[in-house]
Amino acid sequence: MTIDNYREVLQKYWGYDDFRGIQREIIESIGNGHDTLGLMPTGGGKSITFQVPALCSEGTCIVITPLIALMKDQVQHLRRIGIRAAAIYSGLSREEILTTLENCIFGGITILYVSPERLSSELFRTKLRHMKVSFITVDEAHCISQWGYDFRPSYLEIADIRKDLPGIPVLALTATATPLVVEDIQSKLSPPDISLTSHLLPLTSFNVFKMSFERKNLAYVVRRATDKRQELIHILESVKGCAIVYARSRRRTKEVAELLCEAGISATFYHAGLDTVVKDQRQREWQEDKVRVMVATNAFGMGIDKPDVRVVLHIDCPDSLEAYFQEAGRAGRDGKKAYAVLLYNDADQRKLDKRISDTFPEKDYVRKVYEHLAFFYQVGVGSGYHATFEFNIDKFCHAFRHFPIQVDSALKILNRAGYIEYTEEQDNQARVMFTISRNELYRLENTTPNEEKVITALLRSYGGLFVDYNFIDEGFIASQCGLQPQQLYMILKNLSEKHILHFIPQKKTPYVRYLQRREETENVQLPPVVYEERKEQFRERIYAMINYATNDHICRSRQLLRYFGEEDSHDCRQCDVCLSHPHDQASENISSPEAHAILELLADGKPHHITELRDLQLPTEQLNVALEYLLREEHILQEDGFLSKK
Repeated sequence: MTIDNYREVLQKYWGYDDFRGIQREIIESIGNGHDTLGLMPTGGGKSITFQVPALCSEGTCIVITPLIALMKDQVQHLRRIGIRAAAIYSGLSREEILTTLENCIFGGITILYVSPERLSSELFRTKLRHMKVSFITVDEAHCISQWGYDFRPSYLEIADIRKDLPGIPVLALTATATPLVVEDIQSKLSPPDISLTSHLLPLTSFNVFKMSFERKNLAYVVRRATDKRQELIHILESVKGCAIVYARSRRRTKEVAELLCEAGISATFYHAGLDTVVKDQRQREWQEDKVRVMVATNAFGMGIDKPDVRVVLHIDCPDSLEAYFQEAGRAGRDGKKAYAVLLYNDADQRKLDKRISDTFPEKDYVRKVYEHLAFFYQVGVGSGYHATFEFNIDKFCHAFRHFPIQVDSALKILNRAGYIEYTEEQDNQARVMFTISRNELYRLENTTPNEEKVITALLRSYGGLFVDYNFIDEGFIASQCGLQPQQLYMILKNLSEKHILHFIPQKKTPYVRYLQRREETENVQLPPVVYEERKEQFRERIYAMINYATNDHICRSRQLLRYFGEEDSHDCRQCDVCLSHPHDQASENISSPEAHAILELLADGKPHHITELRDLQLPTEQLNVALEYLLREEHILQEDGFLSKK
């Protein structure tokens, strides 16, 4: 396949004359059958890199992505432009899933979107072996790395399915990855036939292409603020247009949204604990500019595609620069001037420090939680293998006098150590099954018109309802019947009370599953790779975040880019650091007399107090410019008033 063939497809379906950035290189690499890793910033056109070669290849491209909403949007868009696409996600009936997979086997689907959790399904794995797969695309590939900020165990299944698809290449895509994570992605996704005895071997199997993560239209700002709420209002009154405000907790999103509304700024809030219908409604109102500001937790994340966001504000400090960079990057995707503002004060550093101990409680505490878990479910030593329990964290904490944050962290550590599987807030969609036969259903006489509409919509939308429970999409059924979600809920409850069907409402249910027989508490092992190494890496991410917020010598954009491995960056000239330090080009270079004198002073390798610069007897203004330059370029370091050579 030549580049001209790819361009023809691009022109035919998307109307673009040519590719941009590294799209061409990625497409040619995966098109030639090479494992490929593409590092592209948010809004860099990732979708094109797998959609175009998928159309130029025989068989089905499997796209693994964690975002159901994004799946649905992309499938709808692709179908509108004449591309055969489908998605498999929770809420579909077994018959719908089976039909989709059969269509893939018989060549009816070009692009199939699946969630990573689907990969462990026996039905999916069985059907996959009979498919002609062109290549596998792993979106948000940083989720596979245990060193990444957003590790998801279900992503590890991807390496497993490669055993079923020998010779089929993988395209991994991410917008957020440090050099360590880039290496780990390749290692985790390398074909099983590549020896891992040398860590260098897997890395050679991937073609790696990287775009600069620089956002020239985005000004990064750190604003020190004692009163963050008033500063937030001030900024939103000063910067017009659509905005996102990120907050740490669910409660805080509501409080901040109410504060903004009281100040005359239209706002709503969003977090994972809201009903799906409510979340969809609020996102739609924000997308359609009916509400100006969305106040959200990080649940309002990947897949949000609104190009005209003028400002992203963080009222609380994220855990990592990866998370901050990705969230901040949702501003200014239309290429126009935008701002990413972090509100910071001394309390933030204390809170960030505390997150280390909260996320990694002492080992003895983790073992104690393991023991109490067994008491909670009456699991004896040597038993419990594969037992699964719904987990009510509030009830557990009340019973054993624990704090929820530490319990949640302890369970995650036990999960990584392989003792349990802990899934927090598993979103279980509503389920329905008819309790009467089809013939009895047709003879019913005491149903209301709206009940009739709901019954008809269910029968048209889902198969097998008389045999087993089916997950249903309440929003879809409500729209089919012209009802509000709350009306649908009450109708389904009434039908359940009439014993016409059994309705299990949607609920978010964390669960715990024992992966091995219960051990004696003192025998619970937490090896370094599970505890010490991850704790140290988490600590490094926390301190990198603190350093970014407090470093007022180095350009914000440059700090971020260097964190992601871009050493040859330059000052953005628009962040708060750059604007507060006028640039004197004449003195701003390492060969200036002032810079040379400072480096000579520090050449002995010892720390020197900053007051010693007075002894150099150089013009103060030029000396300050040279000092700022050396600090910004990280030729020298400053700590507690002392300067040292890096």
